[in-house]
Amino acid sequence: MRTQRRRFRPGRLAASLIAILVAAAWAFPVYWMLNSSLLPNTVLTSTTPRFWPWGGSLDNFAAVFAEGSFWPALGMSVAITLTTVVFCLLFAFLAALAISRFRFRGRASFVLAVLFIQMLPAEGLFIAQYKLMSSLSLLNTVTGVSILYVAAVVPFTIWMLRGFVAGVPIELEEAAMVDGLSRTQAFFRITFPLLAPGLVASGVYAFLQAWNEFTVALVILQKEEYRTLPLWLRGFVQASASRATDWGQVMAASTLVAVPVIIFFMIVQGRLTSGLVAGAVKG
Repeated sequence: MRTQRRRFRPGRLAASLIAILVAAAWAFPVYWMLNSSLLPNTVLTSTTPRFWPWGGSLDNFAAVFAEGSFWPALGMSVAITLTTVVFCLLFAFLAALAISRFRFRGRASFVLAVLFIQMLPAEGLFIAQYKLMSSLSLLNTVTGVSILYVAAVVPFTIWMLRGFVAGVPIELEEAAMVDGLSRTQAFFRITFPLLAPGLVASGVYAFLQAWNEFTVALVILQKEEYRTLPLWLRGFVQASASRATDWGQVMAASTLVAVPVIIFFMIVQGRLTSGLVAGAVKG
């Protein structure tokens, strides 16, 4: 057999170089945040930028932890995010299963309602949401914010999961039922494992929406002891009249906010990749 030599393709080389440049441009802000978190504020406010953290230290991180409110804000964000992800996946999965597997009266109207809800601007609901949570005595609570987050994230999550559920042939369940399994056993043994990548992809979306959300939390969580991490981070940017903003501490605090997201992505990245590919092909 002849060994085929790889031909030099200028187009492929140019595409690779463009991809590298785009990746570098995307990663540079993250690197700049990490670099700035290790430098003192005097260096960051100088006219000459420093692209390497030579002479840097962890003093900015120590100052952030010494401020004392990071851990309560972290606990608040974790509680709200986990609650949102769990209930969002539960409701969205059941709804996606219903509209994909069953034919019932009002099915089309339900699908259109889900699509219509996505078109509503979030800012137009703030007053109604505040009055509702106030009447239910749910202001400054994990429950109140989680309810609003679930209501905001569920519609799009239903659309995501609907494609995954519709991509699994119902004949697989019917074949398992012929072999003696009940409908419930066939679903959990055959169909549910195939939907795991879709659940992971939808869970990542719900996680990011709840973790990074700012405006609803600003309206509902008015007490400092109930702040989430985005609200806590705002406190470092808003300098008082007597002192300037310490950008080193701001970058250190931003890094701490991003660390849980990075850890979460490292855990689910395998499932997330397969889930996104499956969702793009099926549906």
